[in-house]
Amino acid sequence: MGIYTVSQLNDHIKQLLCQDPLLNQVWVRGEISNLTKHSSGHYYFTLKDKGSQISCVSFRSTNRSLKFEPESSMKVLIFGSLDVYTVRGQYQLHILDMRPDGIGELYKAYEQLRAKLEAEGLFDRSRKRPVPRFPQRIGVATSPTGAAIHDILHVLGRRYPVDVLLAPAVVQGEMSAPSIVKALEHLNRADVDVIIVGRGGGSLEDLWSFNEEIVARAIFESRVPVISAVGHETDYTIADFTADMRAPTPSAAAELAVPDSLDLKRHILSLSVRMGKAAIHYMSELSDRLDHLSGRIGPEKLNEFLRQNYQRVDELNIRLERHAGRVMESKRTSLSGLAGRLNAVSPLSTLERGYCIAMMADGSRPVRGVYDVNTGDDLSLKVKDGTIMCSVKDVSKSVIPE
Repeated sequence: MGIYTVSQLNDHIKQLLCQDPLLNQVWVRGEISNLTKHSSGHYYFTLKDKGSQISCVSFRSTNRSLKFEPESSMKVLIFGSLDVYTVRGQYQLHILDMRPDGIGELYKAYEQLRAKLEAEGLFDRSRKRPVPRFPQRIGVATSPTGAAIHDILHVLGRRYPVDVLLAPAVVQGEMSAPSIVKALEHLNRADVDVIIVGRGGGSLEDLWSFNEEIVARAIFESRVPVISAVGHETDYTIADFTADMRAPTPSAAAELAVPDSLDLKRHILSLSVRMGKAAIHYMSELSDRLDHLSGRIGPEKLNEFLRQNYQRVDELNIRLERHAGRVMESKRTSLSGLAGRLNAVSPLSTLERGYCIAMMADGSRPVRGVYDVNTGDDLSLKVKDGTIMCSVKDVSKSVIPE
């Protein structure tokens, strides 16, 4: 048989194990232990039960598609292939898929995703849009053969007949979540005013597709308001928290999506009656007002009104004339005083007393003294009744300048 190296032996064992079809794709149930989440994104842990254990590795490419966050002591169902890590001569389970095992683990995965999406703001009330009050077309994403679509159509036909566009979807099983996402995408491209997405009641496993992250994000990214109608009244799914409105049942979703035509008719009739009463009351008030005004503007009333106002105008005219006279007299007195003060300092008064004002003949400057002129300069002498033009023959300087 020859002598093997350790590497050759481990490689041979790996080939034997990997070529076994029973070990190539296998489901294994167990409990996670010694979980290590490496910075590379890979998970390493031990899967155990009461009597044995096996090493497991889950690479980053697989971990990105997991619908929950694995934790130590969590019971899981693992789908994978048996492999050998030849460096250590250790056989291990190469994980291809992983799911929570049991109701308790499903609830744990549910709570994990709910906390994650809530932290991202997918449940914020501020982003929830109002559902149109009078929609013209409603989109429904559900199974075409389930009870939900029949309940929705029955309620809509009874309350408020409206166009319904059905986007068929698988609502349970392995391919249900992608099917629901595809249906929502189709309805967003169609001309609908509101979307109802849901199904009838069931177990947590039956409703699990509405707890999938891809479904929640499809609802969040919908440009059309979404009403979730998943399960019975006590069942809450991630889709319920993400949708713009949550209905406890598909029938209730239909009731929330449209008004009741009978209620609308009763409301319109009530408004009509109220409008009629209001119109009669308003006309009655106007008639009373008209009667009152008619009595006030009769011929005698009108003549009396005119006489009173004629007299009032005369009184005001007299008061205006008196006031204007007093104002004019006051202004005349003030003007006379100002004129007297101005005349006292006027150079014309000085001219009246025999004085004159000497200016250079060209009017360039006044002559204030003998130092302002020279022999031969032409002067202009302003007297009370005219102007005298003369020339300087001689200047007698009686004051010596400093």
